[in-house]
Parts: sequence; structure tokens; C-alpha cells
Amino acid sequence: MTLQSSLSIAGFFAGAGGLDLGFKNAGFSVPYANEYDKTIWDTYEHNFPMTNLDKRSIVDILPEDIPKVTGYVGGPPCQSWSEAGASRGIDDHRGQLFFEYLDLIDANKPSFFMAENVSGILFPKHAPAFRKILGGFLELGYNVSYGLVRASNFGVPQDRDRVFIIGYRTDLDMVFNPPAEFENQPTLRDAIWDLRTGALPASAGETNGNKLKILNHEYMTGGFSTIFMSRNRVRSWNEPSFTIQAGARHAPLHPQAPKMIHVGKDLFEFKSGSQDLYRRLSVREAARIQTFPDDFEFKYSRISDGYKMIGNAVPVKLAEVFAKTIAKDMQGLQISSRKNLEKGELFTFADLKIDQDRLPVSVSA
Repeated sequence: MTLQSSLSIAGFFAGAGGLDLGFKNAGFSVPYANEYDKTIWDTYEHNFPMTNLDKRSIVDILPEDIPKVTGYVGGPPCQSWSEAGASRGIDDHRGQLFFEYLDLIDANKPSFFMAENVSGILFPKHAPAFRKILGGFLELGYNVSYGLVRASNFGVPQDRDRVFIIGYRTDLDMVFNPPAEFENQPTLRDAIWDLRTGALPASAGETNGNKLKILNHEYMTGGFSTIFMSRNRVRSWNEPSFTIQAGARHAPLHPQAPKMIHVGKDLFEFKSGSQDLYRRLSVREAARIQTFPDDFEFKYSRISDGYKMIGNAVPVKLAEVFAKTIAKDMQGLQISSRKNLEKGELFTFADLKIDQDRLPVSVSA
């Protein structure tokens, strides 16, 4: 079969477009994307002016609504599988959206697909549902690779573990093998040192708008919950950031502050005399840590929405590294085949430097 020389994707659950931008940077066009959250539409359309943004729920999208593309990529809602959330998994309607994505892949059979989700999907309680998801992809006629990925191993200055599931249609006689991990891990100094001044404060429901000299360089003010104060939330300049989360009130603190002081069981406090140094990372700083470029503008009227769309995004650099591997496979520039592949084979990212024992390696177990 002749592979496509012009690469393209359709993005689902696109959010602000971190995954889509990574693929675009790797040489893919993005003619179509789908995002249901209206607070994100302005941001996506501003930064992807050539993409047709479908604003309906994925349950309302018909296969014929999607243009012919090389691959489908997307991160179905992760709250259902999150360690921090209720973790209802497939029993949550958001968890069931995974199968809507699967149905569209089944109908149109793109050359490849990618699905990204939080590491919580690997919890033992979710193993039956996760096996069902993997089995569903196999039954569609794809050779499926999956694994736990640490973003800091791929040029992202952040502790962030995510699960990637990548499938190649079986008639291509290939299987995805993950890219090599980077030798060095970037730090907060590498990412945001030049942004250490000039950030403006804003309450959760406000924004400084045109007053900002640097796009989105503003941080949310307000108190900190007991949950937030139960751990140290400060990383030093020479460390990677904590995970950038979608909740603004859980944004990591700026590295200008001293590490928080442990004063009791699940209780930390700010160092006496340095309280004025403790502020949340700005929206732009969070975007830098998620490896969005500085000209990528997040549009919002509530600063909390800025944090949300950044925290929910796939880090651009991480997406780009994986997309480049897929691009070479799709263009036949590297050999990613295995002999005697049978219909619907399953593989894991066993060579990555992260605990793979958490993976349910058999869909029949």
C-alpha cells in the first residue's frame, strides 16, 4: 500500500490545541478539530485559523463530517480516571466518551490513531475498563502500542506522567515504537527565568487584558486550601516543575519562594518573613512549562479559564516528539515493522525509563 506523502490529522477533545500544535510542528496539517467547551473556542480559533473547529459534542459528530486525514489524535476527558478526582472511570459519562472516539475511528479507518490520558487510567480498579478499551482498538484492525510516558524525559520541564495509546492500521504492517528519551531534563530556570518579573495579579474571575506587556503573564490571587497546604508546592530553579494542573487554585508556586516548611502531618506553611514571595505561577509561565510558544495567545475573561485550558493540554514538545516518529513511519522513512504481525497485535513501551509494571499487558486477563 502506498502511504500518504501529505500528512494530516483530525484532532478530537482538542482543548487549547497542545496535541494538535505538536503534530503541526512535526509537519502535519490540521484541517479539522473538535472541541465542545465554549470557553476554549476563541483560543483555538485564534491560534489555528486554518482549522475548521467543530463545536459540537463528539456524540453528535457523524463519520462523514470528518475530512479524510492520515490520523486521528485526541485526549478524551481525563477527570473520570484522575487520581485527584472521583476516579469513576468508565462509569462516568466522560469516561464513556472514549468509545465515541473509537466508533469514529472504526467508521473511517485512518492510517493511525493516538489517544492520550492520565496515568490514573492504569489504576487496578480501572483495569477491566482499560482492557476493554485496548481490546476495542485491536478489534478495529490496528496494531496497538501503549505505555506510560514521563514528559520530563522528552524535553518538557515538568513532572507529568501520561498514558499514550497509538495504533497503526494492520494493512500497513507496522507497529509504533516510542522515540528515544532525551539525555537531559530541562528545569524551571531553562523554562521561565526570563519571566521572573512583570507578572500582574488578578482574581479568579478577572484578567488584566490589554494591560499585560507579555501575553498572559498574570497570576491568580486568593487563598490556598488545606489540601494545597498539605504538601510543599515550591520547586527550585534547578528542578523541573510540578505537574501543571487544570485547577488554578492548585497551580504550583513560583520558584522565587523558599521551599515550604513542614510543621505537622499533612501540613506545611510558608517560611516566616518570605510570605510575599509566594505566588502562583502565571498563566504564561504555566504555558512555557507546557512548552507552548510565546506567541500562542490564550483568550479568556476569567484567569481561571486560562489555567484550565493550559493544565488540560498535552505538552506541545511531548506531542511533537511522538508525532515526528509517527510521521517517519507514515512516510516510510524509518522501519517500524515487525515480521509475522497478526491482526490486532498489542505492544507496550517496555524500553521507556518508567515503571511499566503498572500496565495491564494482557487484554484477555
